[in-house]
Amino acid sequence: MTTASRSIASLQPESAGSRQADPERLERRAREIGRELFARVGRASRPWRRGWWEDRFMNWMLDDPQVRAQLFRFIDVLPALRTPDSVGRHLTEYLDEADGRVPWLLQTAVDLAPPGTEREVLLARAARGAAEVMARKFIAGSTPDEAFQTVLKLRKRRLAFTADLLGEAVISEAEADVYQQTCLDLIRGLAGPLAAVPEDPLIDRDHDGPIPRVNLSLKLSSLTTYFDPIHTEQTIERVAARLRPILQTARDHGAYVHVDMEQYAFRALSYDLFRRVLAEPAFRDWSDVGIVVQAYQPEAETELRGLREWVEHRGAPITIRLVKGAYWDYEVLTARRLGWPEPVYLNKWQSDANFERCTNYLMEHRAELRPAIASHNLRSLAHAIAAAEAFGVPHDGYELQTLYGMGDAIQDALVARGARVRVYTPYGAMLPGMAYLVRRLLENTSNESFLKASGSSSVPIDDLLRNPEETGAMLLRSRKPRPQAPAPAAALDALPPFRNQPTADFARAENREAMAEALRKVDRELGKSYPLLINGEAVETPGRVIESLDPSRTSRIVGRTASAGAEHAEAAVASALAASADWAGKPAAERAGVIVRAAAILRERRFELAAWEVYECGKPWREAVGDVAEAIDFCEFYAREMIRLAEPRRRDVPGETNACEHIARGVAVVIPPWNFPLAIPCGMTVAPLVAGNTVILKPAEQSSVIAWKLVEILREAGVPDGVLHYLPGRGEEVGQALVHHRDVDLISFTGSRDVGLLINRQAAETPAGQSHVKRVIAEMGGKNAILVDEDADLDEAVVGVIESAFGYAGQKCSACSRVIVLEGIYDAFLARLVEAGKAVVVGTAAEPETFVGPVIDADARKRILEYRRLAAAEGRVALDSDVSELVDRGWFVGPMIVADVRPDSRIAQEEIFGPLLAVIKAKDLTEALAIANGAPYALTGGVYSRSPVSIDRVRRDFRVGNLYINRTITGALVDRQPFGGFKLSGMGSKAGGSEYLLEFLLTRCVTENTMRRGFAPDEDLATAAEGG
Repeated sequence: MTTASRSIASLQPESAGSRQADPERLERRAREIGRELFARVGRASRPWRRGWWEDRFMNWMLDDPQVRAQLFRFIDVLPALRTPDSVGRHLTEYLDEADGRVPWLLQTAVDLAPPGTEREVLLARAARGAAEVMARKFIAGSTPDEAFQTVLKLRKRRLAFTADLLGEAVISEAEADVYQQTCLDLIRGLAGPLAAVPEDPLIDRDHDGPIPRVNLSLKLSSLTTYFDPIHTEQTIERVAARLRPILQTARDHGAYVHVDMEQYAFRALSYDLFRRVLAEPAFRDWSDVGIVVQAYQPEAETELRGLREWVEHRGAPITIRLVKGAYWDYEVLTARRLGWPEPVYLNKWQSDANFERCTNYLMEHRAELRPAIASHNLRSLAHAIAAAEAFGVPHDGYELQTLYGMGDAIQDALVARGARVRVYTPYGAMLPGMAYLVRRLLENTSNESFLKASGSSSVPIDDLLRNPEETGAMLLRSRKPRPQAPAPAAALDALPPFRNQPTADFARAENREAMAEALRKVDRELGKSYPLLINGEAVETPGRVIESLDPSRTSRIVGRTASAGAEHAEAAVASALAASADWAGKPAAERAGVIVRAAAILRERRFELAAWEVYECGKPWREAVGDVAEAIDFCEFYAREMIRLAEPRRRDVPGETNACEHIARGVAVVIPPWNFPLAIPCGMTVAPLVAGNTVILKPAEQSSVIAWKLVEILREAGVPDGVLHYLPGRGEEVGQALVHHRDVDLISFTGSRDVGLLINRQAAETPAGQSHVKRVIAEMGGKNAILVDEDADLDEAVVGVIESAFGYAGQKCSACSRVIVLEGIYDAFLARLVEAGKAVVVGTAAEPETFVGPVIDADARKRILEYRRLAAAEGRVALDSDVSELVDRGWFVGPMIVADVRPDSRIAQEEIFGPLLAVIKAKDLTEALAIANGAPYALTGGVYSRSPVSIDRVRRDFRVGNLYINRTITGALVDRQPFGGFKLSGMGSKAGGSEYLLEFLLTRCVTENTMRRGFAPDEDLATAAEGG
């Protein structure tokens, strides 16, 4: 069956909405229609009607939020459980987590089940049966034949359909190919049989003629591994290559294709991609296509206006499915976690009101944007019908859409009124469909769900049909006015509470352009020379220069820095010692003020500094801007912490005062690494500075230019001459001189284990003339592991391991270099891990699509290549990425995955600091923990599991400084996740934590006798009287 493409001209003027609606009349009519629909739904919702008992039972079972959360988690994990024992165990664990709030019927069924294996079998059978009942309620089938039979059942009820392919996570190009092929198969498989079905004019025809019977909804992000706005052009190219055959097949078979909208980060990219492909000659005149607009986004109406302008230029109409939006929790939580503005309305009435404004716009401009109003809210549906009447849209000139398995009585009531109703019908296997199923259950049981409210006799119909703008006005009037926020305090001891600096959101075009412009600007500044800085004066070192090269393009010199020797170390220490007393004597608030000003400068120059990191250290875009954000966090956090610590701890008693206070140690030497070229040097420098110490910064040779930028900013912020010194140079020379110097009070180091242990030994020596023991704070790396439990969500686990292992080419002290997988899931996990690894983009750091950039220098590349050769002997190489096209340009090493690695092998025990991942099999969680704890390091670790008991055990027994559960193990945030480990991973308090500044301070207690020869101050007498 084929349908003719429709032009905009063919829909004008008689069939287009061209009237101006009277708002008051529209409102009255919406309420009239709403009451009529309620009456119809009420008659249909009776105990003997389809699904009535099922809906009531589900609402009762899921009424308690805590029980609902635990049961949804169980439903989510259920498809991954392969034995009755694991099903029964997980059900029991989740019910235990509900803390006695489980409905008595369910708890009784679990308690009365016979003990032992029979109990687990019965529980497993009952749990799977219940889940399958729920799945069948919301999912149309897992095969084309099942889908077709569901469609026939819908057609008997005079309902049209749109098939949605379940399975939202695509983590490899092979999976994207499968998604595309499934779309093609479904179109071809349904087109023929449905063409033979007798026509139903209500759903198969409108006033312009036949409409497609086959209707497919798809997600653009499922057509590629990396659907990412940071590289818009590359994403569009990859997705379009898979989308075009789907669109052409649909057109050839007379089918319709609708593009679903997903999370906000994908919004602009999705619309851009849709417009581009549909403007191509092959599809420019095709009208059997559409896209979603989400009304919970404030930009929804603006988006409609833009689409209308594009349609007018294109010349053929499209359909708009208007929805409220299904990702509200995700959007709000993600925005708040990242410190970004929430991209959605925070109040339901606002979304409802915007939905009605958008409905009016669609009805008014139906010639260009054919309305498909998707909702289960009878107020919204009644308003849509009234708006269609008000704008003169024919009854078949728009359609109403609902979800499969929800609101059958509403669907029937709408059909009885003569409306064309299309049911959004999910299709696919249970396992990939669980995310969808849980989302539908959340909607069905939400406290703000219209379906739930409309089924409650306690909510008056007039309340449910109230105009959302009126509802909003009532809510605003009922709220107590908030007390006015005080004006920003001028005093530094009244700084606002610490909040992490949001990293750049590259879904926003302005941030992508800002980064691109910064790269262009910095590119013009490469190749300059930078001196030492001693006592505020620039010092050159003729004939001794460090050349910093771009790891992505080693022929390019980023900068040349002077190279300090022992004599420069001597001069810097002498200057720092001379300035020490004055700097330590300044009030803590004054020192904190300097550091806060530095944060402001870093914030203002964040894209420029990120661009320097791209060129000097090969940091990809997101890694670079994240590093700058962390540097800002260190400044803001440590400034506040010093103000807190500056207040003496008082323990006074009558006749005696007792105060514990902190004082600076003296001269601090800071030796940071290159892998977080701004954040770590910044944190290691501003911590001793704000604590009152003077600092000598000896940066890593590979990142000396960025370190100069940091020193430049700190001096601009107000750090005096003599307080901060910049000594780039060879570690064996200037580093050794500083470590051995008798006037150095503390050494802060981050780097390799061997150098860290050497510094610790040397600092422990007390040569003649040294009157103190040097303090050493050292972070020395890790051999970090992620455990993958048998019930892990593989979509999450594979992506998390890839990001943790290969982000910044594995050059993070927190990077995952071992993944320990339980044997029951080992083969499945490894297969998907390898496929996902193949999709990782290796390239130059300046290219926005790059995920794995170069390694830092030639020595690092040589060392990693040696481990790669060793890996072939110690395991089975499952992935060896080819980067031969890049090696002539820079220091590139492709990701490698090595399977079947023995826990005691070198690649499983030694820190490699590169993109090489060892995969180790464990028979159970006990063995996995033993392997994980068997390395000499204890820095970071993680676990992917959906078992509450297993998670608790890992939390207790996995001996690492930073443990991450069901997420990546990199990316620790200041204050939120203070960073640092133990064993050979380091010594000292966690960076970014409340105890870190104490490492740079001495503590003393001052006690004063205030009762002299029987005389006590009045306040002491008053205190004594109160005590008596």
